[in-house]
Amino acid sequence: MTQDGAHGENPIASKADIVRFRMNLKDELDAAVLYESMAGAEKNEERASIFRELAGVERSHAQVWIEKLKAAGETAGPPRPGLKARMLSWLARRFGPGSIVPILMGIEKNADGGYAAQPDAKALGMDRQEKVHSKVFEGMEKGGPSILTGESWHRRDTGGSLRAAVFGINDGLVSNFSLIMGVAGASQDAKSILIAGVAGMLAGAFSMGSGEYVSVRSQRELFEREIGKEEEELEASPEEEMAELALIYRAKGIPKEAADQLAASIVDTPGSALDTLAREELGLDPGDLGSPWRVAFSSFAAFMAGAIIPLLPFFFLKGTAGVLTSALMSGAALFAIGATLSLFTGRSWLLSGLRMLGIGTLVALVTNLLGRALGVSLN
Repeated sequence: MTQDGAHGENPIASKADIVRFRMNLKDELDAAVLYESMAGAEKNEERASIFRELAGVERSHAQVWIEKLKAAGETAGPPRPGLKARMLSWLARRFGPGSIVPILMGIEKNADGGYAAQPDAKALGMDRQEKVHSKVFEGMEKGGPSILTGESWHRRDTGGSLRAAVFGINDGLVSNFSLIMGVAGASQDAKSILIAGVAGMLAGAFSMGSGEYVSVRSQRELFEREIGKEEEELEASPEEEMAELALIYRAKGIPKEAADQLAASIVDTPGSALDTLAREELGLDPGDLGSPWRVAFSSFAAFMAGAIIPLLPFFFLKGTAGVLTSALMSGAALFAIGATLSLFTGRSWLLSGLRMLGIGTLVALVTNLLGRALGVSLN
């Protein structure tokens, strides 16, 4: 089946298509009713105007699906607002529009993803428009008191590379500590433990490094594709991109006139237009999409750094002395890693450290017992 044009001039539609049209229509009308309720409950006229504009976009989307249903011979009227839309509308009227903004961010993100899988909707740019709506609500949530009442108590990870390094070290430490304790349970022969520990360290490090490379490479290609689409849209419809950008800025608290002027200035400047649109609409920095090789090497090195800790004692000690020293060193490292993770979670460093120590100890104990059972059964 093929569908072209804004209103589905091709009348050929399967039963599955008709069901999809109806679901899309219901979702769009629910969103329109909700945004209109938010506009009516909003005391700030600037924010109310944003909600009205969003409702207008959703109603224009709804009209597309109404026309497609008509072209397919369906004449049933538009559905009533669903329970979720009515409940959210009540919450907006009772507690203010700001109370449901986080929920709407998720709804718009899901709408973006749903339309991305529908060629007819995607051809009309509906997925992009829903993505802009998600950015509008994101701007409202992060805009602080000038956008929504209340304060944000979220802790942000400003050290992404540090966080990745800490988790990489933790993965290497826990996995190799467990492996070594398992082998030690079966046999305390230092040579066997060293061979197993070195093999586990290298295998895990290469696995993590290669996995991160593939992941970041794929992500980078996806980002480049998104930026390429944004460039095409900028060339094809600069006025539409300008309006979307202005709406995002208004959601962040910039007055309409100033937001319109700023958006126009940006779009009229070829050198900065694409960069700004990528940042504001896609949330991407075109100059920093991630280096697959750098991330792969960092993951490899972090895993190695953690995996070497439980292995070190066996280069110098044998038997029970090596096992106990390895366990003590690993336990201390686990506690330190857990305490470091409290920087990102905001929890007590002591509780975080003890929790990590407890988890690592439990895993190592289980593998040691399994190793002992295996060693006995093989003898």
